[in-house]
Amino acid sequence: MSDDLSINSQQADLSVDEFEEISSDEVDRVVEALEGILATVESENIQAYLEEAINQIFTLVYDEEDLEAIEDDIQDEAA
Repeated sequence: MSDDLSINSQQADLSVDEFEEISSDEVDRVVEALEGILATVESENIQAYLEEAINQIFTLVYDEEDLEAIEDDIQDEAA
């Protein structure tokens, strides 16, 4: 299984001069998928890792202000 998860180090190590464009649609899909997995996990340790992954992936295209706006929208919908 570790072979399936291994990443080619040349692909993973982007130099400072290189830039990978990541779309917000892709980030949204990945975050949604991870949140779905998170909802099914019982282990607090795994939940913590998934939450950290979600946060790291989210910040690839969104900033703190975006997060606050999304949280405000969620609170407004709940009210």
